[in-house]
Amino acid sequence: MSRTRFLEQLQHAFTSRLVINGNFVVAASTSDHSNQQQTNEVFSEKWEKYERSDEKERLYEFQRQWYLKLYGFATEDSLREHLRDCRIVLDAGCGLGYKAAWFARLAPQALVVGMDYSDAAKQAARNYAELPNLFFIQGDIASTGMHDASVDYVSCDQVIMHTEQPEKTFAELARITSATQGQLACYFYAKKALPRELLDDYFRVQCSKMPSEELWAMSEQLTELGRRLSELNVSFESPAIPQLGIKGGRYDIQRFIYWNFLKCFWNESLGVETSVVTNFDWYSPSNARRFNEQEIHTLVAVNGLSEVFFHAEDACYSGRFAPR
Repeated sequence: MSRTRFLEQLQHAFTSRLVINGNFVVAASTSDHSNQQQTNEVFSEKWEKYERSDEKERLYEFQRQWYLKLYGFATEDSLREHLRDCRIVLDAGCGLGYKAAWFARLAPQALVVGMDYSDAAKQAARNYAELPNLFFIQGDIASTGMHDASVDYVSCDQVIMHTEQPEKTFAELARITSATQGQLACYFYAKKALPRELLDDYFRVQCSKMPSEELWAMSEQLTELGRRLSELNVSFESPAIPQLGIKGGRYDIQRFIYWNFLKCFWNESLGVETSVVTNFDWYSPSNARRFNEQEIHTLVAVNGLSEVFFHAEDACYSGRFAPR
């Protein structure tokens, strides 16, 4: 299908006429909610900085492989087969657009839309201008402007917790998911042990008052702490402390602190810059909601969806959900 035909399809997918500049649309770039606007700004800054990183291709490949695991696709070919009959695919919260581009290449017959509230959507449009079936919109995924039941595959990966009201965002994404063959793939941060939750909440309030350079400096310091703890190569057997949400078992000391007290991310294979950005990603946005498993099952049911696939691990919950 030609880009002209995809452009026509893009217009028809939305309730209001879009002003399209090449492969890019600005639907909304600012939020009336101060927390959401602050979150948008820090992600604009994060993605602008990371776009220049030599490590990003390593992260992209890691994320593509993790995506298959998170949503129950045995291989990339399994995802390609799932997307084969899709007409419209939405990457809700697309960041720099690498997953949207992945979908567009796996499903060349489908219109793929990447939507992000941050300025990263502009950079994504520049990065992937050669793909005729891929368009980027700077806009609010909690208010997409798309027709009911218009999208065959909605992917909201590692994003919904950064929206002002995740329940409202999920309802919006469920609304636009096709009632006949559509699926909504969504990822949720998992609640951690009580000391970590309390510290995270306290830090997030304090971080919202910090200048950007202090946030980046703190992220570098947390990364260095994670690295030094990992290099100790010490493990021990921890007792379970249910009242604090601390699970018993054998822990590496860095992971014990990470899961139960303080996020100090370090991954040698992904690199220093990626580790720093990951720590910045956690503490800098005002909006970063966490969920327990029952909250997610309830959210899915309330929105009239069934669970096609569900995945749970210490870091997160994820799944694919389809209209009943």
